[in-house]
Amino acid sequence: MLDATLKSQLKTYLERVTQPIEIVASLDDGAKSRELHDLLVEIAGLSNLITLREDGSDARRPSFSLNRPGADISLRFAGIPMGHEFTSLVLALLQVGGHPSKASAEVIEQIQALEGEFTFETYFSLSCQNCPDVVQALNLMAVLNPNVRHVAIDGALFQDEVEARKVMAVPSIYLNGEVFGQGRMGLEEILGKIDTNAGSRQAEKINAKDAFDVLVVGGGPAGASAAIYAARKGIRTGVAAERFGGQVLDTLAIENFISVQETEGPKLATALEEHVKQYDVDIMNLQRGEALVPATDGGLHEVRLASGASLKAKTVILATGARWREMNVPGEQQYRARGVAYCPHCDGPLFKGKRVAVIGGGNSGVEAAIDLAGIVAQVTLIEFDSQLRADAVLQRKLHSLPNVKVITRALTTEVLGDGEKVTGLRYKDRSNDQMHDVALEGIFVQIGLLPNTDWLKGTVELSPRGEIIVDAKGQTNIPGVFAAGDVTTVPYKQIVIAVGEGAKASLAAFDHLIRTSAPA
Repeated sequence: MLDATLKSQLKTYLERVTQPIEIVASLDDGAKSRELHDLLVEIAGLSNLITLREDGSDARRPSFSLNRPGADISLRFAGIPMGHEFTSLVLALLQVGGHPSKASAEVIEQIQALEGEFTFETYFSLSCQNCPDVVQALNLMAVLNPNVRHVAIDGALFQDEVEARKVMAVPSIYLNGEVFGQGRMGLEEILGKIDTNAGSRQAEKINAKDAFDVLVVGGGPAGASAAIYAARKGIRTGVAAERFGGQVLDTLAIENFISVQETEGPKLATALEEHVKQYDVDIMNLQRGEALVPATDGGLHEVRLASGASLKAKTVILATGARWREMNVPGEQQYRARGVAYCPHCDGPLFKGKRVAVIGGGNSGVEAAIDLAGIVAQVTLIEFDSQLRADAVLQRKLHSLPNVKVITRALTTEVLGDGEKVTGLRYKDRSNDQMHDVALEGIFVQIGLLPNTDWLKGTVELSPRGEIIVDAKGQTNIPGVFAAGDVTTVPYKQIVIAVGEGAKASLAAFDHLIRTSAPA
């Protein structure tokens, strides 16, 4: 199962284990059980503190639990946690084995104080880059609090459960048998949902903060860069982010970030956050901007947050990024996560052997169709224009695939379903206005980005497309308010461009500060 390099790395990690770990496997006679058995035998052989039992009685097979003798820990993997989930397995082994988590003391205390019974089930896919955040967060909670139980389930391996529960997007999280959430969720966000007083406590802390010299709203590449450049000037810097990392968290392969030959979005997002934390920056995560109140008469700008809190600053840098554009057709919201999806890498494995459509003929759409063609039975790519807009090399690859059909001059008008899940879509042929129905089980929407500026309407000047209009220095029409990244009119929405624009906006904000605060 493990090659020599991976085995050597794992052995090095397991040297940090200080307490005994008991692996209890529940297996059957299937090939996957034999595969899991081989993996667990290899792991147990890497540390004298790890023992393997094969007398597990769990109904999900293959599966295994991780326990610490004498401790009350309920943590289980149903399936074989390789791919993106191998890191989750390594962290679980370390934490069950007594190695401390990197979570803050405040968060650990919050987890340990949870009262009640919390039985979590997370459905993941091995190709999902969003799933490990959820799995790792809930595993840690299970290690720290006996009231929390967690099982991580490979949806591709337990198709009967997926079908019965109509799971059509990962990660899908159940709490005590009921749907708890879908999509990427970090530890703090999960705690915020089950610890009902967490939001108000956080809002009180935020309201008590002094004014910042530079307040960055947004934690993507532009926001992280802006924060670093501001902090390096020695001025009071804060970051309020709905989720640190932004849309980078939803990006799989990144091969054009200069000096980094290849990485993945979640890894880059983690690196950005760790870099920001090297400086004296006040990071306020899970905070969404709700209103900007510009300064008057040389006073302070105010940013009101959805949590009810409010922050003040001498200068503000808006770096709220963009989100996936939706089709805005009947049925899209009704069947979201029940056949309508936006991440082919995450949710593609759930549609194995089924028929799907990809909406959009740009690079993202064509790449999604190519990716899905190796998993599903049939891909229908639907493009509004008369021709695809993707790079020629991608188009050649697409047209070489036998199970892909391309329809151009097509306007999607409706998502069809049976009340529970997607059954097809309806489109209009723009060349003759005739309507057509396509029978399928999944729809992947890949039609570009929408700037996150709804909360700014009526304050900063926006373009017809809703982007913040900025000058060459990132200055908006409001003195002291700057913007950077995908949320602005700057062309070419690329990570490397966002990083540069964040640095530029931060330098411009510092220049504004020293010029406006200079003595007469």
